[in-house]
Amino acid sequence: MIFVVNAGSSSIKVALFDGAVQALSGMVGEIGGASRLTVGKGAARAVSAPDHEAALALLIEGFADQGHPLSALRAAGHRVVHGGRELTAPVRVTDAVLAQVEACVPLAPLHNPHNLSAIRALIRLAPDLPQVACFDTAFHATNPEVALRYALPPKAEAEGIRRYGFHGISYDSLTRRLPDLLGHMPGRVLALHLGNGASLCAIRDGRSVATTMGYSPLEGLTMGTRTGSIDGNAVLRLAELHGIGGAARILNRESGLLGLGGVSDMRALRAADTEAARFAIDHFAYWAVRHAGSMIAAMGGLDCVAFTGGIGEHDGAMRAAICDGLSFMGVAIDGAANAAAAGRLDRGQGPAVLIVPAAEEAHIARATAEVIAGRL
Repeated sequence: MIFVVNAGSSSIKVALFDGAVQALSGMVGEIGGASRLTVGKGAARAVSAPDHEAALALLIEGFADQGHPLSALRAAGHRVVHGGRELTAPVRVTDAVLAQVEACVPLAPLHNPHNLSAIRALIRLAPDLPQVACFDTAFHATNPEVALRYALPPKAEAEGIRRYGFHGISYDSLTRRLPDLLGHMPGRVLALHLGNGASLCAIRDGRSVATTMGYSPLEGLTMGTRTGSIDGNAVLRLAELHGIGGAARILNRESGLLGLGGVSDMRALRAADTEAARFAIDHFAYWAVRHAGSMIAAMGGLDCVAFTGGIGEHDGAMRAAICDGLSFMGVAIDGAANAAAAGRLDRGQGPAVLIVPAAEEAHIARATAEVIAGRL
């Protein structure tokens, strides 16, 4: 059994995998506040979880009550948002690896500290349990240097200011499943991870060659609460007007669909059907198509379009709008298949168009098993 951990600032989500099959899942929300524990299909209940260690202990106890004791675990796999320039593949956790993840905290101050908290908490709770870290940035390490470098002086580059890209676990998982879905590995894949956080990835011969997120998850597409790409001088002006903290709040938490349409959730925007909501939806689709052109240029063409993430998997109107915007590349979908969210959406001509359900936890479990077995 592989124990998969995804730690956020105020929550921990976990899942237990027996091979490729998810046996059980659970989460603790509102850590440090009105914490609530959910295990399996049971109802959420109030618990005391002042920190990540207490939350993990509750989840381990809850899994044991469901017949999955800690002693049955083979290893634990963690999603870690930022691996920097050095951590570019899943790796077994050691003191040296922890130090490297710690060194990346300035690059992901909202994420890596919580990922580290979960790893260290599990070390204390189960010191003999092997742990593996999987990095959201790793898949994009194959981008050419010309794609990764900002046009900044060497000093800024040495300070870590460069493009890294994110959603890599999602893209890696999607890429590995394409041959089974299509019967072959397409050469040039436009992958769209569309959700509250959204990005695109250009995948050439199974390897990332470009992606829309950059130094942070702020760059690129319009998102739930993030601006997407914005002129650097506009950022400086926001900082002048509101201070650095205020500018960061506006850019990361008050912008995107929320800033344009009043709510960050795509379903709520469609239900609202106001002028502002319709504009926010159009903005999301426009910038997805516009950035897609950049990704297609980086690959030198297009053989396959693959949608994943909450919006990508469940919003047929958004898929249709994006595919219509890509019709200049021969993209065309079957309306009935799209309405039914079928796995294959294209009409059999032009680039293949697929929905590939997100399976990041299963991917982490597989990678963890391979690292422990010495195959990675």
